[in-house]
Amino acid sequence: MITPAPVARAFARGSRRELRRVAELLRTETVGGFVLVGAAVIALVWANSPWATSYNALRDTAFGPASLHIHLTVGEWAADGLLAVFFFLIGLELKHEFVAGDLRSPATAIVPVAAAAGGVLVPVLIYLALNADGHGLRGWAVPAATDIAFALAVLAIISSHLPAALRTFLLTLAVVDDLIAIIIIAVAYTASINVVALLLALLPIGAFAFLVQRWPAFFSARRWSLVVILLPIAAVAWALVHASGIHATVAGVALGMCVPVLRKRQEDSNQPALADTLDHVIRPISAGFVVPVFALFSVGVTVGSLSGLGASLRDPVTLGIIAGLVLGKPVGIVATSFLVTRSRHLSLDESIGWPDIMGVGVLAGIGFTVSLLVAELSFPTDHLAHDDAKVGVLVASLVASLLAAVVLGLRNRRYRAWEQSNPADAEA
Repeated sequence: MITPAPVARAFARGSRRELRRVAELLRTETVGGFVLVGAAVIALVWANSPWATSYNALRDTAFGPASLHIHLTVGEWAADGLLAVFFFLIGLELKHEFVAGDLRSPATAIVPVAAAAGGVLVPVLIYLALNADGHGLRGWAVPAATDIAFALAVLAIISSHLPAALRTFLLTLAVVDDLIAIIIIAVAYTASINVVALLLALLPIGAFAFLVQRWPAFFSARRWSLVVILLPIAAVAWALVHASGIHATVAGVALGMCVPVLRKRQEDSNQPALADTLDHVIRPISAGFVVPVFALFSVGVTVGSLSGLGASLRDPVTLGIIAGLVLGKPVGIVATSFLVTRSRHLSLDESIGWPDIMGVGVLAGIGFTVSLLVAELSFPTDHLAHDDAKVGVLVASLVASLLAAVVLGLRNRRYRAWEQSNPADAEA
């Protein structure tokens, strides 16, 4: 008698510690999401008001030492400088997922990794199909990214009764998606590399890694040391990576990946892990200041009038981004997940169904922060395509948010009704 092979569970419920961590993230990002939306609205209104000149003047005001290659405009400081803090948190998330999260096990990692890859590939193909003969080919990577902060904020608003496994899957998928976006930014949008500056950048990055690996408890217990010791080292690393020609946000990711992450907290230790301390200190700064300020100086697209908006919406660049994010993301994520679960003898966790995965796929169409950054990198001199790309990101993110709210809202209502009918099973 042949014993059938056990069927692995894709998107299964995580440990209690992992679920608490996801829930805490959702609560934090909800507030940050509202602040982010508020900053975007202010930017749009300001850039299309009678005071638009002041907006452009402020955004284009440059400062910083030119000798160190950091004489940047306010908009560039927000995109290249402040956003490195946001990417530092992405580096922390990546390290946690690979060491202690769902990505540490190939059996659980294969589905979200494949889904993220499909959610990048299909939007890119759709964009290229709509811009094959046009001027917008360089923007192929704009619809590839998912905004983890915005997506988690929307999910938190409508997820009062959705399964925890679904939330874990979205977080894991978004982290892998960010990793792909980081690789794209580092490779596709680096015109030339200053090898000397890049090699010099390895020195402060190495020093940062040595310190946080050698004395994590010291830095976790003495928060002043984060500012006095680690921040200056990180600033030097950022400046050298920026001077090397690689986008400076990559420095944030590299530094975040250097922080040690433990699979299990030591029972005899009352001191939180350094990664948790850094996340606790930096995340509110990122969600409440860094990302909103970036949005304030990035979202301000001058539409002019309804006819101007209509012309932008008809442009292949805008259409490619909207179609890629709104249609390509869910198609790529759901189709890839379906193929992998069938070919690898996996099955969905019993708590969720394919309509839930479709809802997450639609939610992943929220590009925003990273997509806006890629739009700026794609069209640094073509201002018309630059503005069209940003209009595409904004419209697609809005449409994806509304569609996800409908799809997941209906699923949330269904799960709530089930919990009311089966209170014992729901508590279990």
